[in-house]
Amino acid sequence: MSSTKIPAVVNYSEQKHSVEIREIPVPEIGEEDILLEVENVGVCGSDLHQWTSDHSWPVNYPVVLGHEFGGGIAALGSRVSGWKVGDRVVSETAAVIDTQNPMSKVGLYNLDPTRKGFGYGVNGAMTRYVRVPARCLHTVPENLSFEEACLTEPCCVAFNSLVGNSHIKPGDRVIVIGPGTIGILCAAVARLCGAEVAVLGLEADRGRLEIAKNAYGCDPLIGEDAAEAWARKRDGLGADLIVDAAGHSITLKTAMKLVRPNGQITKVGWGPQPLNFSIDPIVQKNVRLQGSFSHNWPIWERVIALLASGALNVKPIIGGVWPITEWHTAFEKMHTGQIVKAVLKPV
Repeated sequence: MSSTKIPAVVNYSEQKHSVEIREIPVPEIGEEDILLEVENVGVCGSDLHQWTSDHSWPVNYPVVLGHEFGGGIAALGSRVSGWKVGDRVVSETAAVIDTQNPMSKVGLYNLDPTRKGFGYGVNGAMTRYVRVPARCLHTVPENLSFEEACLTEPCCVAFNSLVGNSHIKPGDRVIVIGPGTIGILCAAVARLCGAEVAVLGLEADRGRLEIAKNAYGCDPLIGEDAAEAWARKRDGLGADLIVDAAGHSITLKTAMKLVRPNGQITKVGWGPQPLNFSIDPIVQKNVRLQGSFSHNWPIWERVIALLASGALNVKPIIGGVWPITEWHTAFEKMHTGQIVKAVLKPV
């Protein structure tokens, strides 16, 4: 097997649109790794950001993209126990961590500053085989398809944002800014928590906002005026929680306007642009501004249980499945907002 080459979606430089299909060798695995045969891999907004070169994190070029993936175990390292060839699994994203880092020692290895993830730090899963440390694995129940299971990772991002890092109670009013994958999943998790939820987008987002409405029972909002009216509807003061899931810094200004006094803004979207506005409203309104990044072991176990039970349904956001050789079509459809989520399949 190791002598053959496999096609992969490779991001080869920081120049814009430096992504192409390349033939790569099947990865060698270490004694604590497994070789995973990829069934499906989700396209993430961060994959698009690396493609358009407007990302704000370091990338080890050239690198195979893709960090939302699941499949079957094809081979085991000599020191791997508890798994066998053929097991159905999904993988966490923290491909390289320092187990001695103080964050790792308390189970928050996702916050280890030296952490490297699949798809930017090490080769990811937009190919047939990927090397995965056995510690990253979780079992996929038989009743959960890989097309759904490969979206465990963005669901974990959303779960950590709402359940881990936000104070949310049944009956709260929540506005999610940005109807991308993470935004819509944040809205879905907020609905699971018993909140009234609206999703704010632009005119171009109308199709994705309809999915948030029809699949998850959220109110679709276009434009800041509509959002302000929704936020103030109950008592005139604003929404309890604003989740900023847009990839632009300017949306924090909108969040500060929409949040009620003593409320919370949870920021999960990345925006590398300088702010160029005052954040005094956070002080004036006594607002808590919270970042939320990634996820860890217990979150993955909980989210897989929610997916398997049907309590969290990701099928409505999947806009199609493409072979990895058609990655460009899938990227374009997501990038232009025609679909919420693209899923790729190795060839």
